[in-house]
Amino acid sequence: MTRPPHRRRKPYAVLSLLLAVVAMVLGPAPSSSASDAGWWNPVARPAPDSEINVTGEPFKGTDAQGRVRGFVDAHDHIMSNEGFGGRLICGKPFSDLGVADALKDCPEHYPDGTLAVFDFITKGGDGKHDPNGWPTFKDWPAHDSLTHQQNYYAWVERAWRGGQRVLVNDLVTNGVICSVYFFKDRGCDEMTAIRLEAQKTYDMQAFIDKMYGGPGKGWFRIVTDSAQARDVIKQGKLAVILGVETSEPFGCKQILDVGQCSKADIDRGLDELHRLGVRSMFLCHKFDNALCGVRFDEGALGTAINVGQFLSTGTFWKTEQCTGPQHDNPIGLAAAPAAQKELPPGVSVPSYAADARCNSRGLTELGEYAVRGLMKRKMMLEIDHMGVKAAGRAFDILESESYPGVISSHSWMDLDWTERVYKLGGFVASYMSGAEGFSAEAKRTDALRDKYNVGYGYGTDMNGVGGWPGPRGADTPNPVRYPFRSTDGGSVIDKQTTGSRTWDLNTDGAAHYGLVPDWIEDIRIVGGQGVVDDLFKGAESYLTTWGASEKHKAGVNLATGSAASASTSQWWNPFVDFSPGRAVDGDSGSRWASEWSDDQWLRVDLGSANLVGRVTLDWERAYGKAYRIEVSTDGSTWQNVWSTTAGDGGLDTVRFAGVPARYVRVHGVQRATEWGYSLHEVGVYSS
Repeated sequence: MTRPPHRRRKPYAVLSLLLAVVAMVLGPAPSSSASDAGWWNPVARPAPDSEINVTGEPFKGTDAQGRVRGFVDAHDHIMSNEGFGGRLICGKPFSDLGVADALKDCPEHYPDGTLAVFDFITKGGDGKHDPNGWPTFKDWPAHDSLTHQQNYYAWVERAWRGGQRVLVNDLVTNGVICSVYFFKDRGCDEMTAIRLEAQKTYDMQAFIDKMYGGPGKGWFRIVTDSAQARDVIKQGKLAVILGVETSEPFGCKQILDVGQCSKADIDRGLDELHRLGVRSMFLCHKFDNALCGVRFDEGALGTAINVGQFLSTGTFWKTEQCTGPQHDNPIGLAAAPAAQKELPPGVSVPSYAADARCNSRGLTELGEYAVRGLMKRKMMLEIDHMGVKAAGRAFDILESESYPGVISSHSWMDLDWTERVYKLGGFVASYMSGAEGFSAEAKRTDALRDKYNVGYGYGTDMNGVGGWPGPRGADTPNPVRYPFRSTDGGSVIDKQTTGSRTWDLNTDGAAHYGLVPDWIEDIRIVGGQGVVDDLFKGAESYLTTWGASEKHKAGVNLATGSAASASTSQWWNPFVDFSPGRAVDGDSGSRWASEWSDDQWLRVDLGSANLVGRVTLDWERAYGKAYRIEVSTDGSTWQNVWSTTAGDGGLDTVRFAGVPARYVRVHGVQRATEWGYSLHEVGVYSS
């Protein structure tokens, strides 16, 4: 057979071949089904609009073990432009008239930002900037601009296309900031703002649905239980959970240390939030309220917030020495002149002892009622922003009920409590900081995640007045190189363009929500694939925590109403009863109290043998430093199942391998105070 003569390839043929190879390397993976190819693209968008700059089908389904995949943003504020009086955050996340209408600066920022008061308070300088958004976006959004909308819907869409599958939209406002800020177009009632932000989130869902052909067809899905969330993620869409972060929920402020709400107010408020679809919330934020004391802010910002605390409550923050290794942020003494001039004549921000790092206000009786109210409604408690005294008591309550619904969503919890969250079955996310810092923190807790087999999350806190990762520089030796593949490998992500502005994470930092995938790629480059792999497990871990909270059943307290006896009981007068039965009567207001000596005990007779594996002790101020838990089947032969020499009072939860027992004895060995031992309530549980 004669071979055909060799022909030289034409230049355009070589070019076509090269393009085909590039397409094979970088191009999107083929659709999983020809029948739904392009389902992620809307039928129509508003005009004008932002580009997405992601190609490829969003991944669907579960992994081989039936687990969902994807990233979790556990803390975002899509609708905060509706809070704080309506003019603190400029621009809105969507508009039927398109991006040019949605991303407008606040009226007072025109023509050059001279009156952008909050901008220069938070950013420094004189606040001046180009107020024009579309199409140039010269000065905003930016990683260091805290007053401009960062959550435009198309930017959130880009994050979803890049692999995010859970987004917690925290409804947020602050009545005091609203009241003192010069510009507003509405009232400052916090619950009114929360209701509006919830409605606007549902409106955004409808807006996106319309682009995809009707109700239920869009990628932005508000979910109210974990099963719905799993179904949404299996479809390849974004599960959106509503949370609440506000300083005085349900009107629960405190004035001169007197709470301004009741248990009935808390019940009504929690019921209303649950009806709105809220499934997680903070009980305090920035200012001490009738529920709990806060974790302080530092420096000049801390001074300004402390002023706001005084204007709202009539009291400044109060500190005390911490009783354990955990501590709150240092308040700092930096001046905040713009805020301090709001104080009445003769009133000044106090100074604070350097060794007093804890907020003296803890979790109040109303706060405890609210924690138990969240548990009753299967809602999750956001532990960030609670001072360590309040958080410690909240942990005690959750542990006493083995309730897993606890979330630390953006690095405002003492980091030494990370394992305490994981032991309960809770979820941890870190603040969206620079790739180096975020990766270092992820690696610090990597062993804990391996131990408890959990994933990781991030809290962008966008529109939350926090500040975001700045650029690492065009000359950084390991930049993000565009385009790059998504973590799942199915999409290609290029630089994001809106109007005539194109953002590059290397030189612009995390300017808006659309750059979340770029930031994750930066983490992969700086911190390694292992950090990103843990983040990609986040959706499954978050939903595991949520699902366990929904399924939680309060244990039966075998001790309630049982016969009780004690070594001694304190006698005060004929009208006060400190007898042993007071510790098992189901009333946290009563108590058993022993005489004032070390070797004392309280015995509970369960009536018959039961499997016993958990004991809870709600101590009064007179508590045991050293004590042990003993069990017996006959009341004469005792087995020591647990002991401590470092008791710290409060609400203790003791767990041990389950054993059959009819009798349970709390045996005091050493008192922590000059008084005896005093217990409000003893709980005995099978598990």
